[in-house]
Amino acid sequence: MDGIASDVAVGVKRSSDELLSGSLYNSPNSSVTANGSDSKKLRVEDSMDSPPSRVIHIRKLPNEVSETEVIALGLPFGKVTNILMLKGKNQAFLELGTEEAAVTMVNYYTAVTPQVRNVPVFIQYSNHKELKTDSALNQRAQAVLQAVSAVQEGGSPSSAAGESVLTPAPSPVLRIIIDNMFYPVTLDVLQQIFSKFGTVMKIITFTKNNQFQALLQFSDPVNAQQAKLSLDGQNIYNSCCTLRIDFSKLVNLNVKYNNDKSRDYTRPELPAGDGQPPVDPSVAATLSKDSTSLLGAISPLSAAAAAAAAAGRVALSGHSGPGGVLLVSNLNEEMVTPQSLFTLFGVYGDVQRVKILYNKKDSALIQMSDGNQAQLAMSHLNGQKMYGKIIRVTLSKHQTVQLPREGLDDQGLTKDFTSSPLHRFKKPGSKNFQNIFPPSATLHLSNIPENVTEEDLRLLFSNSGGTVKAFKFFQDRKMALLQMSTVEEAIQALIDLHNYDMGRGHRLRVSFSKSTI
Repeated sequence: MDGIASDVAVGVKRSSDELLSGSLYNSPNSSVTANGSDSKKLRVEDSMDSPPSRVIHIRKLPNEVSETEVIALGLPFGKVTNILMLKGKNQAFLELGTEEAAVTMVNYYTAVTPQVRNVPVFIQYSNHKELKTDSALNQRAQAVLQAVSAVQEGGSPSSAAGESVLTPAPSPVLRIIIDNMFYPVTLDVLQQIFSKFGTVMKIITFTKNNQFQALLQFSDPVNAQQAKLSLDGQNIYNSCCTLRIDFSKLVNLNVKYNNDKSRDYTRPELPAGDGQPPVDPSVAATLSKDSTSLLGAISPLSAAAAAAAAAGRVALSGHSGPGGVLLVSNLNEEMVTPQSLFTLFGVYGDVQRVKILYNKKDSALIQMSDGNQAQLAMSHLNGQKMYGKIIRVTLSKHQTVQLPREGLDDQGLTKDFTSSPLHRFKKPGSKNFQNIFPPSATLHLSNIPENVTEEDLRLLFSNSGGTVKAFKFFQDRKMALLQMSTVEEAIQALIDLHNYDMGRGHRLRVSFSKSTI
């Protein structure tokens, strides 16, 4: 597990003398409830052996941690529906909207040490399925949560939280300064991080006062506000490249060139230009006014939380260069093939090469196009079930996957996919970057021929070995949502049916959806 801290304490069982008291009482294995009783005590023994729960227990939090910082740990994985802070115990409970979101969060932090204010924290499932809080005792935490929820849902944040970061967004344009920049931060990295929060329309990067800076425009000010709330003060890589984010006084960016310094994702036809693109005069005039008036940022969270804010889209621990290689173990060696691994891991990046190990056929090396995509695939697929076995995904020490020597037959265990037409992310600014979601029971289908019926698709997906629970066509009938009975069945169906020939030149496209039917 190179590149990953070995002392990650996710799901570690606690000793019998660790008790939670004061604000918790036992509501037999169904909920955690806050009340005013000091006489009740609850022993919580969570571990990875415990069944998944949408309630996450966070321990060893630093003193004076804010509700916003705790919410930020869970926000990238889905809607946060409740929070209970136990500041005297340096603990918190976080309830996510779905169990799948909680599973993704725990899987991610199993591989990457979660940190708050540069202090490692401990994350595990609670043995309770629901979090009930008394608003009178948990008033501030609830106010912050309501404000964050309002931003998530596109409403107006409540001012009751008393947080300056929750004031209405004045602009869809964010000004980003990168502090402590030990590793390069590319325009594509910024796009991947910020597109988690909405549609990124334009980015301009430049250097001012020896600092790397960027202006980034969302399609909606609410998206800019949510991104600022979640990312301000966080690190992109371990202990460096800290994001300092404020609203720009500009409301629209004028991008002249699409190159490695600037890009307008709404106008792919723009020329590349030469060298550093000229900044629009209105931008230049604003830079001097805009440059150092950042709000007091939240104390920096770790690279884990920053990457989580992009749902794992950012490389960590220095694995940011080309050739991010993953080691996948506990595979079903009777069933797995290079093609099946290419299809599943290709949901999260462009797989270049796959090698099933000759002497250990339950393990494989998978080379992604870069370390960012390797990190993304690991964060989403570690701990998922494929062909009946829970797979383990870690970063490998290898920088590339070697092809067999010419003339050597390795029984088809190694395959080069470099020139595959099925790569999802070759096109810069592709909409696929904005539709990357954790494995879920609901699949998004596209490129459906107009003569194909709901019954045709139900039958096709039933034949992949699962049960179709629900189906819904989009209005134009070229796309649909289809729900299998389990996430494992959906993974199997995606492997079997992505790129399936539907006739008349239509190849079915299958991806995971965040929606439910």
